Amino acid sequence: MPVLDARESDDRRLISLRGVTRTYGAGTAQTWALRGIDLDIEQGEFVAVMGPSGSGKSTCMNMIGCLDTPSTGTYRFRGLDVGGLDRNQRALLRRHYLGFVFQGYNLLNRTTALENVELPLMYQGVPAVERRTRARDALAQVGLAGWEDHTPGELSGGQMQRVAIARAIVTRPDVLLADEPTGNLDTARSLEIMVLLSDLNRQQDITIVMVTHEPEMASYAKRIVHFVDGRVTADVPAGGGEA
Repeated sequence: MPVLDARESDDRRLISLRGVTRTYGAGTAQTWALRGIDLDIEQGEFVAVMGPSGSGKSTCMNMIGCLDTPSTGTYRFRGLDVGGLDRNQRALLRRHYLGFVFQGYNLLNRTTALENVELPLMYQGVPAVERRTRARDALAQVGLAGWEDHTPGELSGGQMQRVAIARAIVTRPDVLLADEPTGNLDTARSLEIMVLLSDLNRQQDITIVMVTHEPEMASYAKRIVHFVDGRVTADVPAGGGEA
């Protein structure tokens, strides 16, 4: 069962980081990945996170995705102190409230698109009939109705990323975390994926946090947060926020 009644809250602020630091190693080998991050993300936002390699953007994404925990500071999800959760509770939060899309798709090669999309519902214990229905609906939402029985090897890169997005939204998450979702795609397919993400954000009120190094892709967001040397150096509106 979920670790919090997130869907019961009237607060649109989903994510709140305060004074978050993350260090690795100790002594002279200590490395600072984050140096006191303050960041709020509200329900329904589409936020692009940008910065050079080693800037802390991926560490921040891992923090938000409950894949890492702060060394100091607090991370609250709908008011819940995530740092106070144990490993199993963080896994439950990921399973019920967060969806993930990666640059490398991370699909199971020998299973069909439908079976790939069903997988997170299996972890949730959703009955088979409902799983199949929801997976078909998710594939239709990303424009892949009729492709349910194709394996990843029978799909283009853009289609594989659509399957990955369907897998991420099939659990009806509060937040979709996308890590360089267009990194393996050509320009045309990249723009298709960004239009799809933008539509999901606008039409379904899915909050999206996306790491990207491409300004053209970041322009689809409503807001761009820039990281440099483990700090937030800018937080500005983007083109996707325009009516």
